[in-house]
Amino acid sequence: MSADNRTGKNSDADSAASARSKLIETASMIMREGDTIDISFSELSVRSGLNSALVKYYFGNKDGLLEAILERDMTKIVEDVGLLIAKNMPPEDKLRRHIGAVIDTYHKYPYLHRLTMRLIRDLPPEGARDIATKYLKPLSEAYSIFVGDGIKTGVFRELDSDLFYSAVTGAADRFFTGKLVWKYCYGRDDFDEQMRDSYREQTVELIMSGILAK
Repeated sequence: MSADNRTGKNSDADSAASARSKLIETASMIMREGDTIDISFSELSVRSGLNSALVKYYFGNKDGLLEAILERDMTKIVEDVGLLIAKNMPPEDKLRRHIGAVIDTYHKYPYLHRLTMRLIRDLPPEGARDIATKYLKPLSEAYSIFVGDGIKTGVFRELDSDLFYSAVTGAADRFFTGKLVWKYCYGRDDFDEQMRDSYREQTVELIMSGILAK
């Protein structure tokens, strides 16, 4: 194969990867800004500058695109949790850092829980099991480690790590998917970084004070 042919193939592959990534990021942005997991192909096309037919080409269908978004977001989360587990830090410090990271993640991707539940509900059983195996089970196992280490060292009181996992993710998801509640009940529309930081600080302290051994 000539150098020109190899260069051409590499260029095509790079262009395809770039287009695929742009569709994923644009769809993610639409969901973040619209507080939704419903994507209009026409809006996706206008905002990405790409033909919406590329969704079918790269992802098969809309669910394929949603799965790609989830893969991008959740893979990074699972990797970061693994790195945190490996750190030589006291259990309390690890858990504080993790809860703060969960809140930051849901601020950045407020659609994350809804997207996960949508795919688990709508995909065939094998697809739902794949999502659970790749993303949810590793996170659940991480909570067993975080909580278990704290219990063993006497830092945390006895508690169910699975229920604790639900409590932490629920606290993050409920807040950042409740923007309209804040708008219409409290007249507030300030879901900015300052709001995120205030919520992170308060929520970490509330959760940790509830599990620390007295």
